Amino acid sequence: MRISPGRARVNILAVQGSLRALDRSLRGLFPLLSTAMQNGGQVEKARRRPRLSVKARASLVLQGRYMGFMRQLKPRQKAQVRKSRRRRE
Repeated sequence: MRISPGRARVNILAVQGSLRALDRSLRGLFPLLSTAMQNGGQVEKARRRPRLSVKARASLVLQGRYMGFMRQLKPRQKAQVRKSRRRRE
């Protein structure tokens, strides 16, 4: 079975990418293992991010927009926005 030079190059690049991924994984694993060895062999579990509901995510997006808007205002304008918010509550 003959492999064309183009196909061989594609396969070599695929293997090269896989080796890079393996290298990255091992580099990430090394600090965890060295820390575990210092802690007596106990590996800390990574904390998972809680899944956000659609409503909670929308709330965070709105909060980010508000904070971005407030950041660009001058102090006097910020005071006006805060005052109007206090009136609404």
